Amino acid sequence: MTENSLIAAAAGGDEQAFERLLDAHYERIYRFAYRWCANATDAEDITQLACIKLARTIGQFRGDAAFTTWLFRLVVNCAKDWQKSQRRHQGETLTDNPGACAPTVSEAYAEQHTVYLIEILNTVDAMGHGFKETALLVLGEGFSHREASALLGVKESTVSWRLHQMRQQLSSLGEEMGG
Repeated sequence: MTENSLIAAAAGGDEQAFERLLDAHYERIYRFAYRWCANATDAEDITQLACIKLARTIGQFRGDAAFTTWLFRLVVNCAKDWQKSQRRHQGETLTDNPGACAPTVSEAYAEQHTVYLIEILNTVDAMGHGFKETALLVLGEGFSHREASALLGVKESTVSWRLHQMRQQLSSLGEEMGG
């Protein structure tokens, strides 16, 4: 069964077709969600939201763009919705687990890089609307500037300008962090 026939069958209510379609794209959805938030648990939440939204909206896919392009729009919207809900709950604090073991060297190394990645994502996110999406599509997923511009609904030059601005901003962040 081709992807187009899977999409049509899933849109018509065929649960097995939807499951096969989801299996084919689940890792891509999760990877994008992880790159959005840099946290496995949060990425799972975003992925779950995207899967639910995909099930509800698969019938709206018209084939005007590639399915993956339409799917990335859906995941971006879910990630933004998730981020808004997290900001509403920012005042809540998490308590540490007193029984947790000290991290190993490899865990500490991974944690250091995760902290740096989160700082990068926060910096890019603070730059304004569209910057984070542009970074994740072009740098994270390997979309061309043209593909990202079509996905985001902006000019290709806007994508190029955003990437240039991010590089400038992040080079100063690297200097601040000692890199």
